[in-house]
Amino acid sequence: MRVGILGGGQLGRMLALAGHPLGLECVVLEPNPEAPARPVSVQLVAAYDDAEALAELAARVDVVTYEFENVPVAAARFLAERVAVRPPPAALEVAQDRLAEKTCFQRLGIPTPPFVPVHTRADLEEAVARVGLPAVLKTRRLGYDGKGQRVLREAGDVEAAWAALGGAPLILEGFVPFGREVSILAVRAQDGTCAFYPLVENRHEAGILRLSRAPAPDTPPELQEAAEVYARRVLEALEYVGVLAIEFFQVDGRLVANEMAPRVHNSGHWTIEGAETSQFENHLRAVAGLPLGSTAPRGVSAMLNLIGQVPEPAAVLRVPGAHLHLYGKTPRPGRKLGHVTVCADDTATLEARLAALRAEGVAEP
Repeated sequence: MRVGILGGGQLGRMLALAGHPLGLECVVLEPNPEAPARPVSVQLVAAYDDAEALAELAARVDVVTYEFENVPVAAARFLAERVAVRPPPAALEVAQDRLAEKTCFQRLGIPTPPFVPVHTRADLEEAVARVGLPAVLKTRRLGYDGKGQRVLREAGDVEAAWAALGGAPLILEGFVPFGREVSILAVRAQDGTCAFYPLVENRHEAGILRLSRAPAPDTPPELQEAAEVYARRVLEALEYVGVLAIEFFQVDGRLVANEMAPRVHNSGHWTIEGAETSQFENHLRAVAGLPLGSTAPRGVSAMLNLIGQVPEPAAVLRVPGAHLHLYGKTPRPGRKLGHVTVCADDTATLEARLAALRAEGVAEP
């Protein structure tokens, strides 16, 4: 069976790697000729809106998925007329627009921050009056890793935020005084079967995920249950097939939805070594019509993103339970170049291994 993937970045690379043991060949459509997925897949080098390339992809594969949410919805719909596309283009469309996403959450009874669409400078003043300060002004589209947003803490911040982001459709969201950020990865099969990974605690720096801990420490069962209920609502409402990630703010004992990603997710990289079935394998199982695998964790894990520079491999591999994943990218500041997963049977051992990585010069926030 052949699986088409829109996007050939590190997520496409890890999907292709997970597909090989299952006998699945991945064909990626990606404009960058030196994409991370290229060494482990067949690559069509073309733009995502290239109709000829899309038609070729559809002719060469049995099903199409995507590894990031900013591929054109029109391309997904074009493909869906010719081959199965999973998750469906409607899920992609919702996730691409923060207003549509928050509206979807609200319709499904999933708590969100207060939010107001913003088109003009006058709209922004009215939105600030309605939502209050502090608040976060965000572009509705194309924002990721902290890009396309400004925090408004006082009235004097409004003009600078508008100068930076005005001109694009925007959304103003109330600032959430959260205790921590957590995420859940859920997967839904073609027959409607759902499975859920444990909540993960995430730590960001400058808007970029730096560290994930799985399962999230000190998580009461009712919080996991709430996350699964919310994720299931989204999966079923969108007739979803594949892995879905939802990021939440934890505020005391409740969850407030921040955003979702209709794909495998950075906060799920720990599953490669730390779960019975990785998120990548389970996504492929789902889109290919295969039974889902167990999402149970194997002990406890942490995932460190490697941002901007790569450590000496030996510095990582000297530490027991540490696994190095490099993406084949050229280093530059702020770029995700790889990650390290650290696994252990218990929290004390995990902390000791993270300390050993720090001693080896492998940084964490």
